[in-house]
Amino acid sequence: MNNIVVIGAGSIGERHIRCFRATERCRVGFVEVRRELAGRIVEHYPGVRSFSSLEEALAENWDGAVIATPAPLHLPQAQQFVERGIGVLIEKPLSVTPNGAEELIAAVRSVNCAVGVAYVYRAHPVLAEMREFLHSGVFGKPVELVATCGQNFPTYRPAYRETYYAQRESGGGAVQDALTHIVNAGEWLIGPVERVVADLSHQVLPGVDVEDTAHVLARHGTVPAVYSLNQHQAPNEVTITVICERGTVRFENHNCRWRKMERPETPWIDSTPLQLERDTLFIRQADAFLDCLERKRAALCSLEEGFQTLRTNLAILRSADTGNWCSTGHAEHREPA
Repeated sequence: MNNIVVIGAGSIGERHIRCFRATERCRVGFVEVRRELAGRIVEHYPGVRSFSSLEEALAENWDGAVIATPAPLHLPQAQQFVERGIGVLIEKPLSVTPNGAEELIAAVRSVNCAVGVAYVYRAHPVLAEMREFLHSGVFGKPVELVATCGQNFPTYRPAYRETYYAQRESGGGAVQDALTHIVNAGEWLIGPVERVVADLSHQVLPGVDVEDTAHVLARHGTVPAVYSLNQHQAPNEVTITVICERGTVRFENHNCRWRKMERPETPWIDSTPLQLERDTLFIRQADAFLDCLERKRAALCSLEEGFQTLRTNLAILRSADTGNWCSTGHAEHREPA
């Protein structure tokens, strides 16, 4: 049985504690500097071990760690575990700057430990099934991607004003908090983003100044894409449509299904809708990471893929600030032939 430590027991950290325990494949500990919160976690999840500092936890033996602290801490904390040969699952976004990413990638290659980035859509069975069909080539090559997404953020994260979300520097705003999931899914489906132009705006959310609305044009190589997301509408919906040479596929997260249409004037052909519980994707993600630690599979989202999405995040923010098309630098970071 693996020993897993979760660094940070805020909202997402607590979910990782709960979901790794639910796999029944590991013993779980956590690091939390806030004593009151740590006490509540221990009381609510009997058997989990509590540590008041990263240094205290590092003195113990771990098979894997989950980095669930604010984004600026992700890379340096992950580096400390990797240098000890301990596998790491790093929450999204990988960071808020590229500083330290190349060094972490080099360290991972040196010690050959399991590292992934927690883009949870990679664990979605419906999206994975659609991706498999897309890559089969039945509909030919993708020629366009359109993603339309939104939810009422305060309904699901009522404390957003007091969290990292309130400042871009700590990983906040719609781009780094939410759109990054959709962009990563888009890159998983049709390949890396190479350049973007973005319009970001704060429209509704009270108590913060960061953007809550994002419109992005992107180029995944030769494939153009549109990403539209807001965090204030009533419906909680995510739709990703990929138009191919000979047909169209569409992922509907809110309906937990994917659809395909081959010819005009014909009905959609739907996959069988699934009923997923609130934690299902995170438990699947935890299981996949444990498999990765045991060398049974590759990471759902590799460190290199997470770094690519980080570069896309930063290009989107840079484009919104400058009003220009901005490169993600993907071409410069391709692996040598």
